[in-house]
Amino acid sequence: MSGHDLSPPPRPEVCELCGRGAALTKHHLIPRSLHGKARYRKRHDRVERLTAILWLCHACHRHLHVVLSERQLADHYRSREALLGHPQIRSFVEWLAAKPEGFRPRRWSRRGR
Repeated sequence: MSGHDLSPPPRPEVCELCGRGAALTKHHLIPRSLHGKARYRKRHDRVERLTAILWLCHACHRHLHVVLSERQLADHYRSREALLGHPQIRSFVEWLAAKPEGFRPRRWSRRGR
C-alpha cells in the first residue's frame, strides 16, 4: 500500500479559472474516463491521475467539456496555465470573470434556435 495522499487539493473560495465565488466542482485534469486506458496509466501514476484537480464553477467546467475532448484535455491541457492558453477558454473565462457572482450563462444550443 502506498503512503501517498490521494485526497484532492483543498477547495478554494473561488473558481480557479474565472475567480468568481460560486459552487465549485472538481475538474480532473486527466479525465476519469481515461484513467483505465493503458496510454494514460503509463504516462501518469495513480497519485497524479487522482489528485491532478482544479476546482471550477459549473459554467467554466461545462465550457471546458464543450470546447475540448477528453483526450485533448488529457494530452494537452493538464494545467490551469495550459487551459488558459487555449483562446476559446481564455476568452470565455475573461468574459465570465467580469460578470456578477450570481450570474449564470445560458446554455448554448448547437442547433441554433
